[in-house]
Amino acid sequence: MLKDDAGTQDDVRPDSPRAASSPEITTVASSRLLWLLGPALVAGVAYLDPGNVASNMTAGARYGYLLVWVVVAGNVMAWLIQYLSAKLGIVTGTSLPEILGVRMRRPLARRLYWVQAELVAMATDLAEIIGGAVALHLLFGLPLLAGGVITGVISMIVLTVQTRRGPRTFERVIVALLLIIAVGFTAGVFISPPDAGGVVSGLVPRFEGTNSVLLAASILGATIMPHAIYAHSALARDRFPAWQGEKATRRLLWATKWDVSIAMAIAGTVNLSILLLAASALQGVAGTDTLEGAYAALATTLGPAVATIFAVGLLASGLASTSVGAYAGAEIMHGLLHVRVPLLARRVVTLIPALLILGAGFDPTQALVLSQVVLSFGIPFALIPLVWLTAQRGILGTYTNRWFTTVAGAVCALLLVALNVVLLVLLFTGA
Repeated sequence: MLKDDAGTQDDVRPDSPRAASSPEITTVASSRLLWLLGPALVAGVAYLDPGNVASNMTAGARYGYLLVWVVVAGNVMAWLIQYLSAKLGIVTGTSLPEILGVRMRRPLARRLYWVQAELVAMATDLAEIIGGAVALHLLFGLPLLAGGVITGVISMIVLTVQTRRGPRTFERVIVALLLIIAVGFTAGVFISPPDAGGVVSGLVPRFEGTNSVLLAASILGATIMPHAIYAHSALARDRFPAWQGEKATRRLLWATKWDVSIAMAIAGTVNLSILLLAASALQGVAGTDTLEGAYAALATTLGPAVATIFAVGLLASGLASTSVGAYAGAEIMHGLLHVRVPLLARRVVTLIPALLILGAGFDPTQALVLSQVVLSFGIPFALIPLVWLTAQRGILGTYTNRWFTTVAGAVCALLLVALNVVLLVLLFTGA
């Protein structure tokens, strides 16, 4: 059985939202694992958004197997990060933004923190709406602006499900889209298998120039999503609001490890498949550094069926991830500013930047890649507080991280910050 990294079971904080005894403990202890899964699968959709597709496809088409190691390393780090986020929500009964909103005493500091978190949420929305618009253009020939509007409207319908039917129904909708995404983005690998030697060589960390560093930052920004860190704690909080008691909490944490493992296994496999497909079938083919070019090249190289399945996966990716992104953005605003804006109203407002870019004719793939770079700069602002808070006994009590968990989280944060610093130096020096 998997053990939690919390230490002994004898030191539960009496004031913890999960510390009180409850008749539900017996029910929790006997619950099937399958019933306890879900929040990580929803949060995991953020790791399969159109920004991931653009970054991984571009990396494979331009550099072959060079950046395989970035995808693998990002997925390993993502497992730890998402588990810590979920643990924070389960043990405290509050989300990461809510805790930060209480602990950041100075209003100016809290508002500035919210501004960067909101910019991250807007960059996420940008990628997801553009991805859905490109997919509708590829499938039905719709103008990008019209596709962006349709993607936004459908996401409103999905958010209505979350608002009116609750987290379980919302999970089912997102997981159904997740299955479509997985099929859409992995089918091509079975038709055009990657070179085993190339994959192994790609596991060796290295770069080839400034552009490869930019793509690495883009891949990490798309893999380790700041809004997913904020959202997962809220998803876990909403999913298990009344479950209390030490036995119940430990059961949930045990199930959460499986939940995160399954979600990250799916996300990692799909992301790697996208890069490997581009490396094996599209490397050196002109125009494949755009989604439209990749779609055309797939149709020519592997057949229209594979290209259509890819576009369907892209559409499902945009629809699912934009819904989760809107949920995360609303939670960020509520937790940090103590303002609750209806999800649908927020959805309408956050659509505007993406629609403006689509209407202006800006290259959608380039916008996707750059949005992921913005996300990579938002990672430390979410990750460092998460690692610090989960290491505080005054917050998590007996569920506080073990020392090696905190060290691993700190190393992840240090590596991500270092990569962003290198990226800035290379860009501004023109190296």
